Amino acid sequence: MNQTILIQNTTIVNEGKSFIADVLLADGVIRQIGTIDVYPTYKIIDGTGKHLLPGIIDGQVHFRDPGLTHKGDLYTESKAAVAGGVTSFIDMPNTVPNILTVESLKEKYAIASKKSFANYSFFMGVNGDNIDEILKTDTSQFIGVSDDGLYFTKKGNLLADNPETMEKLFAGCKSIIAIHSEKEEIVEANEQAFRIQYGEDVPVKYHPIIRSTNGCYEATKRAIDLAKKHNARLHILHLTTEAETHLFQNDIPLEDKKITTEVSVHHLWFSDKDYERLGMLIKWNPAIKTEQDKAGLLKALLDDRIDIITTDHAPHTLEEKQKTYFQSMSGAPMVQHSLNCLLEFYKQGLISLEKIVEKMCHNPAILYRMTNRGFIREGYFADLTLVDLDSQWTVTKENILYKCGWSPLEGTTFNTKVIQTFVNGTLIYDHGEFHEDTFGMAIEFDNREI
Repeated sequence: MNQTILIQNTTIVNEGKSFIADVLLADGVIRQIGTIDVYPTYKIIDGTGKHLLPGIIDGQVHFRDPGLTHKGDLYTESKAAVAGGVTSFIDMPNTVPNILTVESLKEKYAIASKKSFANYSFFMGVNGDNIDEILKTDTSQFIGVSDDGLYFTKKGNLLADNPETMEKLFAGCKSIIAIHSEKEEIVEANEQAFRIQYGEDVPVKYHPIIRSTNGCYEATKRAIDLAKKHNARLHILHLTTEAETHLFQNDIPLEDKKITTEVSVHHLWFSDKDYERLGMLIKWNPAIKTEQDKAGLLKALLDDRIDIITTDHAPHTLEEKQKTYFQSMSGAPMVQHSLNCLLEFYKQGLISLEKIVEKMCHNPAILYRMTNRGFIREGYFADLTLVDLDSQWTVTKENILYKCGWSPLEGTTFNTKVIQTFVNGTLIYDHGEFHEDTFGMAIEFDNREI
């Protein structure tokens, strides 16, 4: 039984408004919002001067469990997540084994039930090898299917590079299809040209030229055209270019969109100017690109062409990162610091608190049709984070919680802090301390109308 918790006199940020009220949490849900009487059995939390947000829903993470747990696992990375205000996540299929069968998907849920402090869901992996098996199943049982990360296992696994496979999937899939959108043939031609010039030791500053704007744009346009042909539900993962933003709509509500997209935090935070300072630590696929692209992504986020914010949290060991260009692993850990990054943009006057909550909390729940999550509403799961908008701290090795033990944000000073995080009404994270006796839940969703 959850303890009944009363958060008093806090500034609630929810559904486009900010207002001061009390919030009562009981039996895992938000029981009441307003002016609430106090009873002796309540645990009282003083929210005066603090802001209460819905828990962040991160729609794209790589928590590495099972099979790659030397980098991270569902225990360590979910712990880092809740410390950053993230209460729910969707994990990608490029674990070992790749999640390409219903049996392996069920096994991953079983692992999470014993290890994850945050609520969880998992994409089913799809590629040319298992697509026929996937389409024989009831695909509405999956929160989504994705090819993301599977190209590390085998060349030719990117759906964006296989229009025939993609068309078959779009014609028959009843769930969201979330794809990594780059044309492999363009990337490979660029890789070859730079390998001729530099051998294995290509300077990382050329990464956004190798994984080029053209390679992203052509893949995204082709995928959108095919999805429209079949009236499929397509989600483009981790958008990186200003050019691609013009392929998406903002003239219809999110719940009516068939074609959606996201931006990952690092593509808003870093640009190609940072390669000289950080090198391989900010090597991601798709690549961090120009200042113009960064500005274009933020503009598209604000005007609703981009629907949600994710992290693409992808821990690797420092040894795996600090290799020559072709050997260095792509990806980096971000989930503990994503909310702080966006709140820093708020402090700079670049985005409102209400828009942050829309893109990190409300919209992921709408896009993935999650049941009773993503909003501060009576009867909804009590997934919440309490933040102090006037508390300064610096990212150091000592306060990084990722299993890999590093962050590209080391040395960054933030001016906001996550104070407490509640998952299903349980106070999991409390001023730097963790209550580790309760785990998260599998996220319920409804794909039947897609």
